[in-house]
Amino acid sequence: MNLIVTTAAALMLSAILITVSFWLPLINPDQEKLSPYECGFDPLGSARLPFSLRFFLIAILFLLFDLEIALLPPPPWGDQLPTPPLTHFWVTLLLLLLTPRLIYEWIHGGRQWGE
Repeated sequence: MNLIVTTAAALMLSAILITVSFWLPLINPDQEKLSPYECGFDPLGSARLPFSLRFFLIAILFLLFDLEIALLPPPPWGDQLPTPPLTHFWVTLLLLLLTPRLIYEWIHGGRQWGE
């Protein structure tokens, strides 16, 4: 009985949210949002325009530290592996490799988008 009530409540809530989402904000996208590229470049212009090196460095830093965040959550469950010290060694090595690089970028202003 409890499963039926829970399922019915979930279906009703889903139906209400779907119905309300059609009535709420009507989004009128502008020309920028309709463009296939939202990065500020003209997609139909010349491909030989200079590319911002600062934009490239910020993107690489984002990918590097985003990867670090993806690799760090599993180690707490690594305690259940046959060799927990090995798991902790690799996590420590990863942090010891990336932390000095983050500090270096921070000191030299690599994380600042504007001048």
